[in-house]
Amino acid sequence: MRLMAFDYGTKRIGVAVTDPMQIIATALTTVHPQDIWTYLADYLQTEQVETFVVGKPRQLDGTDSESAQHVVGFIRKLKKAYPTIAVAEIDERFTSKMASAAIAQSGKKKKDRQQKGLIDTVSATIILQSYMDSRNF
Repeated sequence: MRLMAFDYGTKRIGVAVTDPMQIIATALTTVHPQDIWTYLADYLQTEQVETFVVGKPRQLDGTDSESAQHVVGFIRKLKKAYPTIAVAEIDERFTSKMASAAIAQSGKKKKDRQQKGLIDTVSATIILQSYMDSRNF
């Protein structure tokens, strides 16, 4: 079964998944928060997901950031809509900066690097990879 990660934002949600063997994290898409529930329902009809991994925004001192309340609401809805799928939270500090740096190093043109949706999906992939790495210790 797959793992699925979310980089939740009020304008876009970056989504990433693993392969069924949970070896490789891959950017999947960016979805508007209003459309995430339809997207998930469609996706879960054809794919099995073991765990949802949600990036939790924190400040440098480790406390929740102002936007964390939106993520908490999203997690609550996830648990209610899909009670049989585990939900894991992971610190997402610096993932957007790491995503921007990774995109810049990929050789993409400046115009492509500035696409917010691309940054969100790469951030979700970094969140997912961080979760996978933390399980392997």
